[in-house]
Amino acid sequence: MIGTELLDDPRADPEQVRVALGELRLLNRIYGGSRAVVRALAPFFRGASGERWTLLDVGTGAGDIPLAARRAARRAGVTLDLLGVERIPSAARAARQAGLTTLLADGSDLPFPTRSVDVVIASQVLHHFPRDRAQRFIAGLARVARKAVVIADLRRSRLAILGYWLAAFPLGLSAVGRHDGIVSLERGFTRAELNDLLVAGGAPPVARYAPLARVVAAWAPA
Repeated sequence: MIGTELLDDPRADPEQVRVALGELRLLNRIYGGSRAVVRALAPFFRGASGERWTLLDVGTGAGDIPLAARRAARRAGVTLDLLGVERIPSAARAARQAGLTTLLADGSDLPFPTRSVDVVIASQVLHHFPRDRAQRFIAGLARVARKAVVIADLRRSRLAILGYWLAAFPLGLSAVGRHDGIVSLERGFTRAELNDLLVAGGAPPVARYAPLARVVAAWAPA
């Protein structure tokens, strides 16, 4: 693993976690973290108008991405009941305050029965795991989902790292936010690397690039 990030540590200081989650919400809004997931989910919502689905966000943080997914689903006529999994207690509390039913658990060992949730998403979580746990994480998401799995993460590139560093100061990011953002991008994936992990985790190699240094994989479980 490259470096360390605040959100690697379940015992991280709650106040620092609160600041980090606020900055992540901002970055997801500006740099397309939410849009990448919403766009990947859109094909699955087509033809499902009038249905009620469950959506599980693994590593949900403050819950902003599943809330964006619920708004998009509503426009397609689909009602989403939101669930979250977090391993950091203060982040789990933030997600509950945002309206998600959130369980404190490890995302690489999901305590859900097979095919128990309609849609499972994970955004910017995979890069926190070494390869063996990343494979188990992918397999676990696919095991739990009935209709769709979406994994979104960061595309590693020198241009993205430079752009993030230059934007961090005008955005007023904290020292932790500046550090962790760079580490996250250094830990990111090329499409080929994510496809390799997907196959190792028993999933199809469907990774694609999305705008603003994102790489996304979306598939229907077998």
